[in-house]
Amino acid sequence: MVSVWGFLKGERNSPDSGGSPFQITLTKKQPQFAITGAAATTGYLYVNLHWSTRSAESGGAVAGPLRRFFDPRILRPLSPDNLTQSPVNVDLDLACLYELADGSRGVVQPLGNLLGDLNKPPFIKLSGDDVYGAPSGETMYVNLEKKDQFRRLLIFVYIYDDTPAFDRTHATVTIVPQSGPRIEIKLDERAPEARSCAVVLIENSGDGQLTVRREVRYVHGFQSDLDRLYGFGMQWERGFKNPR
Repeated sequence: MVSVWGFLKGERNSPDSGGSPFQITLTKKQPQFAITGAAATTGYLYVNLHWSTRSAESGGAVAGPLRRFFDPRILRPLSPDNLTQSPVNVDLDLACLYELADGSRGVVQPLGNLLGDLNKPPFIKLSGDDVYGAPSGETMYVNLEKKDQFRRLLIFVYIYDDTPAFDRTHATVTIVPQSGPRIEIKLDERAPEARSCAVVLIENSGDGQLTVRREVRYVHGFQSDLDRLYGFGMQWERGFKNPR
């Protein structure tokens, strides 16, 4: 048996993979993968965000549609004139917009301390808030024993506070089922002024499988903009993290 961290590092191999990591990378040409069988209904689905910084270059309860959430609208992207040649600190946050089978919708994210719950709706739990790309990154857990409660999950990443945009990081989201290959999505496109990125959409197809589809859609705005893009229909307000 391999630990979750070992799984994320690629220590588990397929019996007929010739020693290569048991992994699938979703790309524009191959954007979709189905999690089927016991992997779709057993244990937890692990979603991990890990990133490193580039040197700067020039140039809780179930929430309904009427509940107010948090949107850091006050934050602004950096101007290219503010970029320098020195290394920069980046604070990326892993988050999830969810819609449950009963129509309930909400968000799991560090902002507002909306970290979720595994044993009651939304059956999603964020492990915490990493800062500056620690080796373990940030991890979200999805309780697949409650898979029938899910309609769709939009995994997204956003940049908090006065930190640089996505073109200043090397970021990867890795999805690890209880069995079968881990699924990797790289956020490797240049998006100098983007503050959020819809990374992957996980949908319950209703036939015993979960469909994982690469999105990697960058937006210049925040959670409310992603909401409008994907039609979750919630109301948002400004929010802040607790001081660290």
